Amino acid sequence: MGLFGSRPKIVKLDTTGPGSLPVHAPGKPWSLWSDGMGVLATRSLQLIIVLAVAAVVVLGVREVTVVTIPLILALIIACAFAPLMGWLRRHGFAPLPATLVCLLAALTVLGLIGWLITWQVRDQWDDLSSKAQDGFNGLMAWIATLPVSIDQEQIDEWIAAATDFVTSAQFGSGALAGVSAVATFLTGLILMIVTLFFFLKDGPRMWEFLLRPFEGAAYRRAARVGDTVVTTFGNYVRGTASIAAVDAIGILIGLLILQVPLAVPLAVLVFVGAFVPIVGATVAGALAALVALVTNGWVVALIVVGVIVLVQQLEGNLLQPFLMGQSMKLHAFVILIALTVGTVLGGIVGAIISVPITAVAWGVIKVWDGPRTPARWARPKNRATEIAAEG
Repeated sequence: MGLFGSRPKIVKLDTTGPGSLPVHAPGKPWSLWSDGMGVLATRSLQLIIVLAVAAVVVLGVREVTVVTIPLILALIIACAFAPLMGWLRRHGFAPLPATLVCLLAALTVLGLIGWLITWQVRDQWDDLSSKAQDGFNGLMAWIATLPVSIDQEQIDEWIAAATDFVTSAQFGSGALAGVSAVATFLTGLILMIVTLFFFLKDGPRMWEFLLRPFEGAAYRRAARVGDTVVTTFGNYVRGTASIAAVDAIGILIGLLILQVPLAVPLAVLVFVGAFVPIVGATVAGALAALVALVTNGWVVALIVVGVIVLVQQLEGNLLQPFLMGQSMKLHAFVILIALTVGTVLGGIVGAIISVPITAVAWGVIKVWDGPRTPARWARPKNRATEIAAEG
């Protein structure tokens, strides 16, 4: 009944004419979700839920980084060793002996590099310290010639302030925090080694166990994703290691020719820095140039910078496209975003693993619907065809 006892009339509007507006039938609240605003609200709600779940996952990962980061590193290293493990198994090695061979080979290489670094630092320490002292005195003399009035008394005050900080309680608490960080690092390192051992020895069996709940198309997709993860991680690590080795050897030759101290440690630093794209190689090269500046003068430092730029240009334009291939190529913008997120979440280690994880995510998307069929939303579109279809 209406307000004055009469039944209200339902006026039906013509929605077929030009300029008419669609009218939803009364009495159906769910119909409000079927128009454009409803679709937008639905997508917004879905996005909020996805972001909330992602935030919970990220917070959980950050709380247990001492576990998650060693697991990810172990997985990446195990994928890099996958071809060697497969070759050993095909030639009659049982899983345990094959795993021990891989681990011993890795430990031998790392031990050799550590011995070279220790030997060169010990052999050149006296010469380096004297040259560094001469370079520091020269820097002080150069500062004295600047138009800015910085006298010896101000320099002495700065040195005294630094000394007071080193001997203060604040520095002591920082040292205790450093001891705690070292303990955490050792815990993570032991966990990574143990996990790597089991990944190498029983990795295929573990993956088959995880695939048991899947059947049919879901099983084929999960198996395809697993193969892509192993292949992408392995190719990325092996390709990056090869490129880093070429960079390190090229820069090492230049440093040895120029007689820059600590050439081997600086080359090792260049090798490690290459695993952090864009940023790592730049920082390692700047440190090598700084050592050359302090010990050999600005002319040699400029030559070192030229050598580093030349080696990196040859690597980036010739070697990297050949070793990494288009399948591993990520846009520089994507790399920067991945590096930023990884650094915020996991520090230096997060910066190192962020790019391969991003490459793996893109690789999984590219085989989501088939061996060479990306997910539907990620397939390239023909703009002209899409516009013609709409018309």
